[in-house]
Amino acid sequence: MTFMERPRPQLDGLTGEFYAWCALRELRFQRCAECQQWRHPPRVSCAACGSNDWSWEKSSGRGQIFTWTVVHQALHPAFAELVPYAVVVVETEEGVRIVTNIKDISSLRLGLSVTVDYETESNSPGEPVLVLPIFKSLV
Repeated sequence: MTFMERPRPQLDGLTGEFYAWCALRELRFQRCAECQQWRHPPRVSCAACGSNDWSWEKSSGRGQIFTWTVVHQALHPAFAELVPYAVVVVETEEGVRIVTNIKDISSLRLGLSVTVDYETESNSPGEPVLVLPIFKSLV
């Protein structure tokens, strides 16, 4: 399989809005206008206070590795060429946790300081370009 055949997120609704910001190379998360709670993945109402009043706020793009796993055997054939790769949870400075990838798995450790970077995925004609937020070590 080729890179273009990898499963892709649905680029509609609030998820589509998240990836539209990524396409602009901006990591943004929703933030509640009532209680100021940051949240991800995107959703209509705040889990903390129930408000539907929110906006997309820019993240610093910095955080720390909260946890990870290294994949040695791809569960989907389209990812076989990438193994081994790390699936990490980054806790951003804003407190949001995001499941993502990291560029260099040799430096993985809890609390590792990281910053956002972006990877543009190839696409088939007619498909929208997909820009994924990934992280890299600050060390």
